[in-house]
Amino acid sequence: MNPIDNYIATFPATTQKLLQQMRETILNAAPNAQESISYGMPAYKLNGKPLVYFAGYKNHIGFYATPTGHKAFEAELSNYKQGKGSVQFPVTEPLPVDLIKRIVVFRAKENNLRL
Repeated sequence: MNPIDNYIATFPATTQKLLQQMRETILNAAPNAQESISYGMPAYKLNGKPLVYFAGYKNHIGFYATPTGHKAFEAELSNYKQGKGSVQFPVTEPLPVDLIKRIVVFRAKENNLRL
């Protein structure tokens, strides 16, 4: 198994499904992104620059799209608990896949502009 698979496997089955869905959503939105583990969580880079990160927790999935990704979608993310540069999606609710996809596409465009 690769490091991302190993990371996801450490969580309960219901959380694993959400983490795998998060991973697939990111890779579908940014197919050229490189996966790794950084800061102890799945991390994605595009053109050598950070794109997004995610992490599993007991009660939520953390999503980190750097400050620009959160700022650009501030209104849509306002329904979720947030921290500095992070948003928390409860494990008791479906992931907002379309919103996550749009944030990743936004971040990918930003990274591509900084080539």
